[in-house]
Amino acid sequence: MIELINVSKTYGSKEAVRNISLNVSKGELFTFLGPNGAGKTTTIKMLCGLLKPTSGILKVGGYDIQKQGDQARQILSYVPDLPYLYEKLTGREFMQFIITMYGMDPMAGHRRMEEMIELFELEDFVDDLSESYSHGMRQRTVFASALLHQPEVLIVDEPMVGLDPKNQRLVKDLLRDQVKKGVTVFMSIHTLDIAEELATRIAIINHGRIVGEGTLDELRNKAEHGGALEDVFLKLTSEAEAVVA
Repeated sequence: MIELINVSKTYGSKEAVRNISLNVSKGELFTFLGPNGAGKTTTIKMLCGLLKPTSGILKVGGYDIQKQGDQARQILSYVPDLPYLYEKLTGREFMQFIITMYGMDPMAGHRRMEEMIELFELEDFVDDLSESYSHGMRQRTVFASALLHQPEVLIVDEPMVGLDPKNQRLVKDLLRDQVKKGVTVFMSIHTLDIAEELATRIAIINHGRIVGEGTLDELRNKAEHGGALEDVFLKLTSEAEAVVA
């Protein structure tokens, strides 16, 4: 469902992403890990069509993001690390805007919106202006909006930031449920224990390069370390630091 082929992104003399290739299958929960500044968000923004690669090809559902962006965006949703809402719209009005933007049937869209309001427990604030929302309220509203058109691919960047334990559990259960339904989830996250808990496969990026990819056991073999994901992550990224140095 997701394919990156020799993808690079350069800003002047800085190479933020360096010739990476990845394949993510339908129904996977693929986790993208790396230190700050490693190239995670740049990669995600290219995958969503928000940035153009300097070189290489990105495909979602078989659609080339650069050549068939409209078709690709119809089947994907993106939840950014900083949830953005239009301040002078209520949560309900924002979701109605998303329904219209995706060309959903009005009646079906309304039913779906009510389902999402109930699922994410938005009832107490969904009709208030979003300028009054806390970070957690914004995150829940953005997640609800992202699922309105039932995407085949869900791309999430740091989904747990600002969420209390109850809402973290809600998001984890939601991601598992989406995968059970055949949705492909591509998730960037810093919380390694959550990545270890949820991921079917993991890629670790550092200095714009993929330094490890596979299941946790495959990454343990590569790192020659049988411990937790945190230990494997630190070993692989420190080895990459030594190569760069």
